[in-house]
Amino acid sequence: MTLIDDAIYVEGRRVASPASLAGTLKALEECGGFAWIGLYRPEVDELALAAAEFDLHELAVEDALNGHQRAKLDRYGDTRFVVLRPARYLDADESVEFGEVHVFVGPNFVIAIRHAESPNLAKVRARLESAPELLERGPLGVLYAIVDQVVDEYGPVIAGLENDIDEIEFQLFSGDRAVARRIYDLSGEVMDLQRAIRPLVKMLATLREDLEGDYVADPHALELRRSFRDVLDHVISITEKADEFRQTLSNALMTHTTLVAQQQNDEMRTLTEASVAQSEQAKKISGWAAIIFAPSLVAAIYGMNFKAMPGTAWGGGFLFALLLMIASAVVLYLVFRSRRWL
Repeated sequence: MTLIDDAIYVEGRRVASPASLAGTLKALEECGGFAWIGLYRPEVDELALAAAEFDLHELAVEDALNGHQRAKLDRYGDTRFVVLRPARYLDADESVEFGEVHVFVGPNFVIAIRHAESPNLAKVRARLESAPELLERGPLGVLYAIVDQVVDEYGPVIAGLENDIDEIEFQLFSGDRAVARRIYDLSGEVMDLQRAIRPLVKMLATLREDLEGDYVADPHALELRRSFRDVLDHVISITEKADEFRQTLSNALMTHTTLVAQQQNDEMRTLTEASVAQSEQAKKISGWAAIIFAPSLVAAIYGMNFKAMPGTAWGGGFLFALLLMIASAVVLYLVFRSRRWL
């Protein structure tokens, strides 16, 4: 059963609680006042019954059934159709969950359809029933209370996002490679929050304009304008905060990109320096190997001990070979030294 509550209010007091949607209009005709119906994810036939009872526009009913609507305010004759996007912060997942509330507001009825756990409309009803002066303002007074509750529940969301952003600032300089993904996820949540909040500015301004000419006909119109203005101020403050979050996250992503590039440059510089050092070592090893090889070559040829080799009978041959070995080593040393291999 998706009917959460159904009540008739006269002069701010609950005077009847119809057992079904079918009996609401009849009870309303008998008692006067206005009806406030609360539904939770209604079935097609239930919403069709409410639409028939209160002559709801088919396009608005279709939107209410399908869900996944943007925050908006549409008007069909004397009936307003309001879509709100409530949100709540989930501490366990450190994420933001968005819901959807549809509200039909007519001259003598309010039909609130909730598609998520938030907001707690039973809390709104209890608040208004404990303050009859709010219910005396009629269906628009109920709409104000619902919007006010949705906006109030944005407060913990803002606090949760602000805490997450503070943690990101720490992660940025701690070398945590997962920070980019978290920045991306948070940016998406902030954009969803902006999409939920920004339409409320125009919506509340429109509601205030609608009440501008009702001061004489409706004694509660002036007070309602003030109430909507108070909520509008709160919405503007949250909108500005969300804009700050988005800019901060954008700056954080740029900073992360810069830090990653700097880290890559440092790694490349380290690799280059290591390569240069290895090259220098190779040069030194090659140079000394050449210096040692030249005398070894002379000694090897001279010491082959062949009788038929020219110069073996020469008395100065040994001294000549020794000087040749020393000379070749010195020449090679000077050559490599001049080229800075040694």
